Amino acid sequence: MIVNPQFFNYRLIIGSLIVTIAILGVFSFTTYEAEKAHQQFLEQEKNLIEGELSQMISRYDQLIDNRKHISQQLSDAKKNTKTSLEKLRLLKSDFSVFWRFKSELTPNKEKNSSLLKTIDSIATQNDRLERDKFMAYNELDEQKKVNSSLSQRIASLNKRIEEGALLTANSFNAKAFKSGLNAAQTTKAAQANRIDVCFTLAENALTQKGIKEIYIQILNPLNNVIADKGAVKFGESLLIYSDKQLINYNNDVIDVCTIIKAQKNDKPFAKGIYYISVFHENRKLGTTQVVLN
Repeated sequence: MIVNPQFFNYRLIIGSLIVTIAILGVFSFTTYEAEKAHQQFLEQEKNLIEGELSQMISRYDQLIDNRKHISQQLSDAKKNTKTSLEKLRLLKSDFSVFWRFKSELTPNKEKNSSLLKTIDSIATQNDRLERDKFMAYNELDEQKKVNSSLSQRIASLNKRIEEGALLTANSFNAKAFKSGLNAAQTTKAAQANRIDVCFTLAENALTQKGIKEIYIQILNPLNNVIADKGAVKFGESLLIYSDKQLINYNNDVIDVCTIIKAQKNDKPFAKGIYYISVFHENRKLGTTQVVLN
């Protein structure tokens, strides 16, 4: 078979071109895929760093609200981080620029870590202080309860001492008499013109020594005061009395007797029960009674 040399050359050239085009296609595709992979890698890295920076900003916002005493440092750090984030978003997909930016970001991350450690340290100290304060408040409450209990016991003791120091009396006795040359006891209302009252002031070492004003009140069956000598006021109370005795009290037993004579308007005595009461200041020391018929 006879082959045309010129035609053969064309075929060789066309074959070489096809091979060259194929090689260029493969190289272009490989380069495209590599570039695409690099671009995706850069985008992933960029997104990761963007997320990290956003989290840092969010954390700064929280810390600024809760840690006012270092708010200026946190605000500055937040400002720097936001600047870095803005720069990152403007970066083009260039490896050299990107790695330089990433290396420049390291000091900010270190500062962020240092600030967070400081915050954690302060938070730990605050927690410890809060626990100490809580324990102190509990101890204070317990001490207040103890003090309150002691105060109540002291108040109760003082009250008992005051009550124990009060003047007391006993052995109350009263009799009606007909006055005259020969005074005689009587139970007849028409004959009686005086009432004798006796009682005993008890011994009490706690009672303050000195002159004690003792008031005797006698009420007739009509609820009128016999032998009215006037009235004495104790606070809001008013006592109308039949007799007043000044007793020099020395903490020993003292027997007291007094004669209360009827006044003109008391005569004659009415029939019935006569109530005799003995008072020291506004306290009633005791009572007795006389029945006249």
